[in-house]
Amino acid sequence: MNIKPIRTKDDYKAAMARISELTSGDPDALPDIEFDELEILTTLVEAYENVHYKIEAPDPVEAIKFRMEQLGLSDSDLTPILGQRSRVTEILKRKRRLSLTMIRSLNSKLNIPLESLIGEYQLVK
Repeated sequence: MNIKPIRTKDDYKAAMARISELTSGDPDALPDIEFDELEILTTLVEAYENVHYKIEAPDPVEAIKFRMEQLGLSDSDLTPILGQRSRVTEILKRKRRLSLTMIRSLNSKLNIPLESLIGEYQLVK
């Protein structure tokens, strides 16, 4: 096991290649030392990606639309959560902001993370 910090893209590519090698077979058949190596490499890769490949959270409207797509929901399915159909339309078309009550409801009923729902977004005039 020759593990070193991931500082460059080449280090990252090498770590990813080694992870690929380690996971190509039966994971239950890995010897303990190789399983430990896999665990350490995965942690190092994750730390490198968190710094160099940050994924920004979507704005609240995109988070709602994404969750709707995941669950196969239509606009009308949001009326019990957000209120009147016209309010749902205004929110999805970015003509109205989410209220605190709506944010709480979306979080509890659709399991959309609060961090995604409280972000700033531009309204369309």
